[in-house]
Amino acid sequence: MPGEITIYADGASSGNPGPGGFGVVLISGKHRLEKSAGFRITTNNRMELMAVIAGLEALKIPRSNVAVYTDSKYVADSVEKGWVFQWESKAFKKKKNPDLWIRFLKIYRKHNVRIVWIKGHANNTENEVCDRLAVAASKGKLREDTGYNPEDEDNMLL
Repeated sequence: MPGEITIYADGASSGNPGPGGFGVVLISGKHRLEKSAGFRITTNNRMELMAVIAGLEALKIPRSNVAVYTDSKYVADSVEKGWVFQWESKAFKKKKNPDLWIRFLKIYRKHNVRIVWIKGHANNTENEVCDRLAVAASKGKLREDTGYNPEDEDNMLL
């Protein structure tokens, strides 16, 4: 089994909701993979979580040891403080992004994952790469975020 795999993940949206994207950098030894994708209408939190999911889904070896670095308190605190597991036990009732949290938990449980919060825009090279990937993806070829539900948003514009 390889050593620890490092994933940097970031999401972005222009407007919240608005067009958005995510960027991911995976590093394992001498190997490096960058991934990104953009969506027509989504939220920043969805893209932050989607970035982590995309990184974990790219892993080929089950039970990998993985450190995920994110500047998203939403993602980091939800996992590290155990909130997502409480939400799951209540079928994500009245929680945003249940589709992504369910998808996250499925892949999260296939590996040994440690989530580490890092400050965004603080000269962390890989986090800055992810940010650039996410912003560029939000302006590129955009697909539909099929799980986004505008009714989940607190401040919907009518």
